[in-house]
Amino acid sequence: MSAPHVPVLLAEVMAALALAPGETYVDATLGAGGYLRAARRHGIAHAYGFDRDPDAHALNADLAGLADVTLIRRPFAELEAGLADQGVAAVDAIAFDIGVSSMQIDRAERGFSFQADGPLDMRMAQEGMSAADFINSASEAEIADVLFRLGDERASRRIARAIVADRPFTRTAELAGLIRRVVGKAEPGRDPATRSFQALRIHVNDELGQLDAGLAAAERLLRPGGRLAVVSFHSAEDRRVKNFLRDRSGSAPAGSRHQPMASSGPAPSFERPAKAVRPSAAEIAANPRARSATLRSAVRTAAPAWPHSREPRA
Repeated sequence: MSAPHVPVLLAEVMAALALAPGETYVDATLGAGGYLRAARRHGIAHAYGFDRDPDAHALNADLAGLADVTLIRRPFAELEAGLADQGVAAVDAIAFDIGVSSMQIDRAERGFSFQADGPLDMRMAQEGMSAADFINSASEAEIADVLFRLGDERASRRIARAIVADRPFTRTAELAGLIRRVVGKAEPGRDPATRSFQALRIHVNDELGQLDAGLAAAERLLRPGGRLAVVSFHSAEDRRVKNFLRDRSGSAPAGSRHQPMASSGPAPSFERPAKAVRPSAAEIAANPRARSATLRSAVRTAAPAWPHSREPRA
């Protein structure tokens, strides 16, 4: 089956994963299957593909019947439980491709896009609270906080006030139209509704909470020498990944006489992360959606995973 999605930084992700024959690979964000299909070409023993979106599983139905592939309908926050069900306690490589996929945003009926009218949904798992549920019931302060915190939207208070005054909303075009009227002109080349739609999507799907849990799960699952590769598209996501790997590798800034270094904590569970990788000009020209992608990767040490209480900082 040909996938209607171009995996971003594919060669760079495969290089970071450094897959070898006989290894076990986990694709934490199956999507259209681009990374998993590429991973199988390296002679791995088994690949596990996670995705909470039932459409991703339908799209990759051909993979489900293969002896060396297991598809699991769970969010990546549940990597450990999903693999435990398969009798797997440790793996050699894990990849994450964070955020909304082309197959989700390009389908108006999924409600992710402000460029085409559809139901105001945005749910990756197609269950639970929708974007419409949130904006039609939350307080003005709650809506403004989500838009500002998760979308960096400077007009968050004005947008929230207008939403509460005009609700209920059921369609993406209705909400996008209101935001455009409130915000007016945005940055060149950016629709005024971009930041708000991004924020609502992240909130509805608890994407940052999922990312924190997924990274901690990966730390516990990777064998010594195991590789982690994370592609993100949003500054808040990338910051979380960067801080997680910085802290877990012992690369946090040293203290000074003004701010003494904290007492030593757990031994580094990852080696010093590789330098962040971004798409080439050629890849961006071929796939404009790659423009904001950042790849961060690191190799697992033999040290125990850090305690649950030491989660990534925002």
